[in-house]
Amino acid sequence: MELKRVVVTGLGALTPIGNTIPEFWDGLLNGVSGAGPITGFDTSKFKTKFACELKNFNPEDFLDKKEARKLDPFVQYALVATDEAVKDGNFDFSQLDTNRIGVIWGSGIGGFKTFQDEMKNFFLGDGTPRINPFFIPKVIIDIVPGHISIKYGLRGPNFATVSACASSTNAMIDAYNYIRLNMCDVIISGGSEAIINEAGIGGFNAMHALSTRNDDPKTASRPFDKDRDGFVAGEGAGTIILEELEHAKKRGAKIYAELVGGGMSADANHITAPHPQGLGAKMVMTNALNDAGLTTGDIDYINVHGTSTPLGDISESRAIVDLFGEDAYKLNISSTKSMTGHLLGAAGAIEAIAAILAVKNDIVPPTINHFTDDPEFDPKLNFTFNKAQKRTIRAAQSNTFGFGGHNASVIFKKYEE
Repeated sequence: MELKRVVVTGLGALTPIGNTIPEFWDGLLNGVSGAGPITGFDTSKFKTKFACELKNFNPEDFLDKKEARKLDPFVQYALVATDEAVKDGNFDFSQLDTNRIGVIWGSGIGGFKTFQDEMKNFFLGDGTPRINPFFIPKVIIDIVPGHISIKYGLRGPNFATVSACASSTNAMIDAYNYIRLNMCDVIISGGSEAIINEAGIGGFNAMHALSTRNDDPKTASRPFDKDRDGFVAGEGAGTIILEELEHAKKRGAKIYAELVGGGMSADANHITAPHPQGLGAKMVMTNALNDAGLTTGDIDYINVHGTSTPLGDISESRAIVDLFGEDAYKLNISSTKSMTGHLLGAAGAIEAIAAILAVKNDIVPPTINHFTDDPEFDPKLNFTFNKAQKRTIRAAQSNTFGFGGHNASVIFKKYEE
C-alpha cells in the first residue's frame, strides 16, 4: 500500500505571547517573555507567584456568553485556536466529505479549574452534592474534539490522547497515520491546557517542578542556563490542520510544510525524572528520523523539549549529541518554552507550530534568558541564545517528553512537489 503524503494547511494559536498565529510568531522572533505575576488568584501563600498567562483574552469575544459558561477554559482555548486554523486554511466543510474529516486532540490534565471549583463548592457546603450538570462534560479531555466535531459537522475519527506533556504531539502522530493510511482526508489536531490555578500551581510546587524566581519572573524560564531552577507554567492552545496532499492541492490550499515523520518511545525509568543519559529521547528522535526516511544530516533545527529543569535539559542535550554526532554541531537548537512557558499537554502543538513556521520562513526562534553558561552542556552546540537566527531550514524536528516517561517527536519538511 502506498502511503499518502501529509501537509499542514491551517494553523491557529492562543498563547501567552500572542493570541493569533501572527502575534505568536512575532513574539517568538522578538524574544518576548510571556511570564509575569499571576492575576487569576491570590498567590500570597504559594511558593511560585508567577506564570505565563494569556493576555487580553476574553472568551466572550469569541463565544456566546451562555455557551462559554458551559466550557472549561481548556475547551474555550481549543475552540478559539481551531476557529483561527479553519479560517487560515480556508476550509468550507460544506463542500467536503465530512465523513473523512476527523478531530484528534491532546491535553495532559483537561478541566482542572472546573474540577477544583466544583469540589471547593461541595466541601465548603453542607454536604449536599449541588453539582453543576455540566461538571463532567466540562472536565473530560475528549470533550474538546467532541465540541469541534459538533461545531463543524465532522464525522471522521474523533478522540483525545493523553500522555502528559507529549499529549498533543501524540495526537498529531495519530492524525498523521490516519491520513497517510488513507483513512481520512483532513484531521484537525492540536492541544490545549489551562492549569494556572490553585490546584495546578500548588500541585507542581509540591513536586518542586516550578521555578520560584519570584523576584524576576520574566527571566525565570532559562533553558540550558546554569541557574535554571524549574519550568514556568503556561496556558493556551495550538491547532494544526493536517491534510492529504492531493486533497489539499485539489482545493487550492495554502501549504505551510509537509509532516514526514513521527516517533514515540518510553523512558521506562521514573515517573517524573528523565533517563539520565537520555536513552528515551535518543530513541524517539531515531524513530522519527527512520519513519521520515531522513538522516541526522537532513535536520537543520530542533525545537527541543527544553523545560528549564536541572535534569531534563541535560538529558535531552546528551541525547542529541549521542544521536547526531558531528551533525549536532551544524544544528540550530532552541527552546521556545523560554518565552511561552510550559503549556504541558499543549506544548507539542504550539512548539510544532514554531517548527513549521521556522521551516516556512527560514528563521530559528531564540532561546531567551541565557545569562550563564553551564559546563554540563557541550559548548559547540548552538542553542540559538537570545536572538533569532536566519538560515535555510530544510527540515525541523520537534520533541516533547511527558511525566511517566512518554516521548514523542515529529519532523516537518519544506514542501516540494
